[in-house]
Amino acid sequence: MKRLILAAAMASTVVVSVANAQSNVQLYGLLDTGVEYLTHATPQGGTLVRVPTNTATLPSRWGMRGTEDLGNGLQALWTLESGFALNNGTSAQGGRLFGRQSFVGLGGKWGTITIGRQYGMTYLSLLDSDVIGPAIYSMGSYDSFIPNPRNDNSLAYKGVFNGLTVGAEYSTGRDSTSCAGQTAGNFLACREISAMLKYNAAKWGAAVAFDEQRGGAGSAPATIAPTASYAMARASSRDRRLVANGYFVLGPVKVGGGWIGRWIHSDVTSVSSNLFYLGASYAVSVPLQVDAQVVYYNSKDANVHSIMYVARATYSLSKRTAVYAQTGFLTNGAQSNFSVSGATVVPASPAMGGNQLGVMLGVRHTF
Repeated sequence: MKRLILAAAMASTVVVSVANAQSNVQLYGLLDTGVEYLTHATPQGGTLVRVPTNTATLPSRWGMRGTEDLGNGLQALWTLESGFALNNGTSAQGGRLFGRQSFVGLGGKWGTITIGRQYGMTYLSLLDSDVIGPAIYSMGSYDSFIPNPRNDNSLAYKGVFNGLTVGAEYSTGRDSTSCAGQTAGNFLACREISAMLKYNAAKWGAAVAFDEQRGGAGSAPATIAPTASYAMARASSRDRRLVANGYFVLGPVKVGGGWIGRWIHSDVTSVSSNLFYLGASYAVSVPLQVDAQVVYYNSKDANVHSIMYVARATYSLSKRTAVYAQTGFLTNGAQSNFSVSGATVVPASPAMGGNQLGVMLGVRHTF
């Protein structure tokens, strides 16, 4: 009888716990676009006025995310996030429904474990030090991977302990559209791994991160410059990046900078590149913020180098709506023709060694 009573009490406790579990679901989104003007928009010269397809100050997206309290400090969590081009309504990320993020996982005091399509640790390591972010004139103009390090079929861990963030991620098939995805017969084909250590104090922080992508059948080439790309069809081919950065805050001013080194061991050769950035953000007043950044990129192996200067002013009309003006000026070395308008939008590149000025006026709304 005592055992029966004990079993009944335990069962009732479980029922009460399940009934009291609290779920939270949020629908959210961001709409951001504007009108852009470019000089030297073709090798023959000329100007271009357009509404960019992919991004402005931040990529447009909508999504759903939720959590459920499972009791005893355990929590279920999930995110479904879709990117789209605001100028024509088409889906981004190759037309995927939830191409930005789609994962589910568990979390607790020990951290979170998530499975699905999600960001690698390189992206998370740059969030604090990159004051410009994934804007149309940004580090993505040199390396489209920087604002887009997402991976299919990935397992990730992240934990925060007294200001120290530890993260690691592994993909069994990093991209199902531009690589073979998850394949049998070769354990390394299309795999990806990334790791991060980040420390944030009250007024400063620093981070390091590592990322490696393996080649495979159907893999897209690794690109150092618009005219320098390298085949990655073999599983032994590797595209590696190492990130080191930091920032500090002094009153209304935040200064951030860092370095991204890249090493490509392709099917036939090895090349490397370096990217350095330094920027500052100044909260002029409650509604007005000004950001500026300089980026230097070079690859001795590909014989390319370039410098880009970026400035942006954002005026908040409310908590959810802001207008902005941004400009970027990019100088190319004799053997490069990077576009200031980014590697992830339809290119409008100048002639070899040419410079380019971009100006954009836009509006952003969050919900």
